[in-house]
Formats: sequence, C-alpha cells, structure tokens
Amino acid sequence: MSYDGTARRALTSRRSHRSLLAGLTAGALAVPLLAGCGSDEDEAGKPLAGQDIAQVARSQVADGGTLKWAVDAVPETLNTFQADADSATTRVAQAVLPSMFRLDATGRPVADPAYLESAKVIETEPRQVVLYKLNQQAVWSDGREIGAADFVAQWRALSGRNSAYWTARNAGYDRIEKIERGASDLQVRVTFSRPYADWKSLFSPLYPKQVTGTPDAFNDGARRKLQVTAGPFRVEKVDTAKKDVVLTRNPRWWGRPAKLNGIVLHAVPRGERAAALADGSVDLATIDAADARRIDLAAKGAGSPFRGGGKTSVKTLRSWALAHGIASDGAKAGRKKLRKAISAYLEEQQALRGFDVRRSLEPAYTQLALNGSEGPLADERVRRAVARALDREELAKLVLTPLGLPAVPVGSHLALAGQAAYADNSGAVGGQDTKEAQALLGDAGWVPGGPVKEQKKTEKAAGPEKEKSDEESDKSNGGKDGEYIVGEDDKGKHHESAGEERGEDGGKHLAQEGRQGGAPGAYAPQGTAAPAAAPAAPLAKDGRPLALRFVLPAGPGSETLDTVAERISVMLERVGIRTTISRVPDESYFKDHIASGDYDLALYSWPASAFPATDARPIYAKPAPAADGSVNVEQNYTRVGTDQVDQLFDQALATLDEDEARSLIRKADARIWATAGSIPLYQRPQLVGARKDLVNAGAFGFQTPVYEDMGFLRKGAKGPKAAPSSASPSGR
Repeated sequence: MSYDGTARRALTSRRSHRSLLAGLTAGALAVPLLAGCGSDEDEAGKPLAGQDIAQVARSQVADGGTLKWAVDAVPETLNTFQADADSATTRVAQAVLPSMFRLDATGRPVADPAYLESAKVIETEPRQVVLYKLNQQAVWSDGREIGAADFVAQWRALSGRNSAYWTARNAGYDRIEKIERGASDLQVRVTFSRPYADWKSLFSPLYPKQVTGTPDAFNDGARRKLQVTAGPFRVEKVDTAKKDVVLTRNPRWWGRPAKLNGIVLHAVPRGERAAALADGSVDLATIDAADARRIDLAAKGAGSPFRGGGKTSVKTLRSWALAHGIASDGAKAGRKKLRKAISAYLEEQQALRGFDVRRSLEPAYTQLALNGSEGPLADERVRRAVARALDREELAKLVLTPLGLPAVPVGSHLALAGQAAYADNSGAVGGQDTKEAQALLGDAGWVPGGPVKEQKKTEKAAGPEKEKSDEESDKSNGGKDGEYIVGEDDKGKHHESAGEERGEDGGKHLAQEGRQGGAPGAYAPQGTAAPAAAPAAPLAKDGRPLALRFVLPAGPGSETLDTVAERISVMLERVGIRTTISRVPDESYFKDHIASGDYDLALYSWPASAFPATDARPIYAKPAPAADGSVNVEQNYTRVGTDQVDQLFDQALATLDEDEARSLIRKADARIWATAGSIPLYQRPQLVGARKDLVNAGAFGFQTPVYEDMGFLRKGAKGPKAAPSSASPSGR
C-alpha cells in the first residue's frame, strides 16, 4: 500500500490464509478488452500535473542553512530492503547512497551521471549481460572506490538463496547468474540466468559491502546508522529522543556540492503539521487539504472574529471556530477558553503567511477494491456491474477539483499519465451505464423482490443541524456501532461531504507516510452534495439480498474516504446494490481486514512504478495454494487473478524490447480491468507546505529529488518562476 507514493518495490509481500473461492465466469475475457491497447502509438502523454518545487538555478541558491523536513516517524531501519523500511528510509537513502538509475519528472528511469558513465545490455545470447561503467570519481565516504565487490555483496544478500538475510524482496536479483569485474575496476559485468527487462531497477540504492556482506551486518548493522555512504549528504546521527534523523554534507562528495549544510528529518504527526510549520519546527511538510486551505487563507489575511471591547458573543465565536476547523473541544468551551483557542489559531495564521502550498499529483492512485474470494463479488458479473455503476469522473472531481488539480480518472492499474506504459484501458470493463449494470446483475441471477429487510441509515450530525439523542441514534443504526447502512430510506436524500459536515477545514489527509497498517487513500476536499436519485428496487437471489460490506478506517483523517464511500454507495444503490459502511480502527484496517480478506468493498491506494512488470505482478498474480494448505495471495488483496494476466507479466519481464514490453503491460492492464477486481479512481493529490524562500523542493511528482540543489533563496536573487503546467525531464 502506499501512503506517500514510494515505489512498489519497497513493499513486502503478504500471505493470506483465507480460502480462495472460484467465482470467475467462463469466457471472462470475451469482452472488448484489447481495444486500442495493441497500438504502437504511445498513449502515455504528459503527467497530468507538473512538479511544483519553486525551481531556480543553483546560482540563485544561498550556500548554507539547514532544511527541517517533516516525516511521519523516525525510521525503524535505514536499510530500504527490510520489511519495516518506510518513506523516511527511502528519503535518507536517496540523499546518502548511490542509485544507478533515478526517476525523471515523467516517472522514467534515467542513469545518474554522478555514479554511472553508462549502463547497457551488451549481450543477449546465450545470456543477457549488462555492463555498468562507473564514474571514476565515485567513492565511498571511507575513500574506497565504488566497484564490483559492492554489486556482488548486494546480489548475494538479495538473491533469496541465503535465508539468513532478512530481506523484504528479491525480485530481479534472483535472476542474476554472476557478477564480475570488467576490463577495469570501474566496470561491472552482470550476467542474468534468465532475461530480465527491468534490470534498471537493480542496485538503486546500492549499499556498501560493509552493509550487505554478511547477514548480521545486513539485518542489524544498518538499522540505526550508516557509517559508509556515497551521496551529497551523510548520516550524522539518528536521534530518537528528539525524533530526528540528521544529515550533513558529505566531505568526500565528488559531484556538485550540496547547497545546504544539512537536512534534519523531523517526525511530526500529520495532524500537527500546520502548527509545526507555524512555530518553525519544520520548513517543509506534506500536508492535508485542510492545512493547505489554512495556508491559502493566511496568505489572504483572513480577519479576526473579535470585535472592539471583547463584546463578541460566544455563539459568534463558536460559529467562527467551527468554520475555521478549530478543534471541537475548543468550539464547545466557554468564552475564556474559546477566545484562547481562537487567539492561538490567529497567531499560527500570522506565522503561516511565510509559507505557500506547492501542489502536484502523487505517483499513486486510490482504488475501489472488490474482494472476489467469496460472496456476491466472487461472480465476475457482479463485480463488473459495480464497475459500470460508478461515475469515476464524478469521484475524481469530488476529491481533486476543490484543490485546483486536474480531475481525470485513472485509466490504468499499472502506470499513470506521463509514464511510458500508460494507456487508458478502462474500456475493457466499460464506462458508467446504469442499464448495463442492471443487466449484468440480472444475468447473474440478482432480481428485484425477495426477503430484503428494510434498514434505516444512521444520520450524522452535520454542522448546525440538530443532533439526535442517544436513543434516536441507537434506533437509526440498529444498535450497531460504526455501521452506516445505505438503503431504502436514502431515497431523495443528499449525502453531505466531509467539508460540509466538519466545517471548512474538516478534511484530513488519510495517508501516513510509508507506514504499514495506516489507511492510504485520499484528501478531503470541500465536497458538494451528491445529486439525489431514486434507488433501484432491492435485489435478491435464492432468498438473500444483494448487500455488500464497505470497510473503512475510523481514525482521524477518514473524512474523505467517508465522503467517497458514501458517494459510491449512492451510485450502487441506483442499480439495486445495498452497502453497509463499517468503520474499523486504523491500526487493524489492513492487517485484520484488507490483508485477511474481511471485507467486500474497500478504498486504499497503490503507488505507480517505473517497473510494473516486476512490481505490480504480486498485486495482480492469481492466488495459488501454499504448501501448508493455505492460499498465497501475495499482495493481491482482492483475490482476483487469471492465468492470462500472469503470463503477460512473465512475457513482459522476459523481453528486452521496450516497445514489446510496453504493449504486453497494456494488454495485462486491459485484462485486469476486465476482471473488475479493482477499479482505479483518481491520482492522489500531493500537497506540500513550504517556506516561501525554500527553493528546488516541494511537490516533486514523479521525480527523485535532487538533494544537492535544495536550499534557501539567496538574498537579492530573483524568485522562482510559476510552476510549469506539465513536467519535463531533468537530471543531476
């Protein structure tokens, strides 16, 4: 899962011991799923939104200073190949370690000239051989040249042949047959036992042999320190007490010198980011939509509710507090406590005038997952009916339009707009069509009538509306805590958005950077009410109603997923599908529900990858029986897969023809769409609060950050130009 858009390669495979039920209909692929995907025309286009990093030339950046950058937590490990690595681990590795290839602004891998003079396939028969020619200046911080010994040690650690190494993944490394020194110490020959199209994914990052040379060093030696590095920065210390990872300039760095003296990665919870920016604890932080609105409001110099002589009524102060997203405890307090809370808020607003919001789209998308292992969704026709009931454009607009970002539905499971493999293959399942959805349900045996019990939905207190008594609430939700039933009583009613229910700043970002167990998803915009529409008659089959359990996280920041889920529920209701929204604790959302298969519908996100043949395969692989009798689903939490999809991934991995590989990936995506196990909805927004004088940093989009160019604007220098409308490639 993705919480911050880190590469799929950093994710670990998981196993579910839940039985897989066969529910795919015969002839599942007898649909127009190949339309357009076999064309040689490159449909990738440009990224929907360009990066927004306040880009300036290095000459405009001051020398010195320390950048304080917010992360969710101090990383548990500095080894990106371990299961508990997170986005902060990745951020450290990018700044202090070599990567043979990094991503450009379109999400394509490009050789990093700081480490490579060249890297290419020099032989294909009888074996694939890749020759790396290293930059002759590239050295580790202990003075030793980067060379074949480091490549060999990393290959042996990650090949999967020695179980003493606690690795999270070995994809690609398990295809290497041998690694040798080339014609000189600066050349490394890598010979593969089987063709491997995604060879550019390997050795990025590259650890020194001191880390990968032995299981003990790999498992424990790099968890809290990296003594040997080779980047523009080095790890000074990991301070768990202060919740900091301190990076300082690497004195042995041979490339363009870092502009900053140091970078401090400081752990700040998502809900405290605005306050941390305001008090100077951090200069740069990924924020949610509510905090972005606060910063935008601060720039406009929004006024105070206080009037002369302190005569403002408590009612007026409470209304103002609610409208500006001040904590509900403060909004319900007495005058003195309320005035104090508002005064603190206004002080923060004044400080936030020194910041701006940098906006782009994350290299990640939010999807609706349909559990195809059992129940009604084991029937592909029912899954396809769900897909045909959705207006994906409406859902994208719900989330992205209020943020000023392009609201274009994602058309691929395996790539995003701008990436080479991208093509809109959603036609394989078809667009929104109520009649077609109802026809599919009828064909599956779900027809109007039958013993469908009437259930009332639980009303929510929405802003100034009258709150129900406890007794009324108990009656309206049938006594079940945390459940929200969309049924007959929703006729003609509007579902209120998170913004309407929780005030102007009610939305919270659901994602938590790189953490397992959080709930990846969306940002809460100021939504609009769903259009009222008469629901279809309840459907039943064999005396059972067609009802699906929609599982969502219940923790702070879940407002947007609530909004999106309720809008989806209304769309499904129009074709006769009833949903029960069940909210579960954040900490158990993935482990106890998504990974274990305890859900019918769910919302979570996947990151895009530059190497989908490698990284996406475990997400869409057909579940297979394990030796212990359980079912190995890897990361395929929808439990929907086909032999054809697996074969296409295998073929894409085995061809060294990039055009052919791209065509195979698009064909695989079309077949994934056709099975309707998951429905991509929208690319996630990327919102970053940044000091106005901080340049070459912010919302990076696809691109790997260039750490040595970050810094603060030099006095007297011209400020950055406006962010471009689309990204363009750039390297070191």
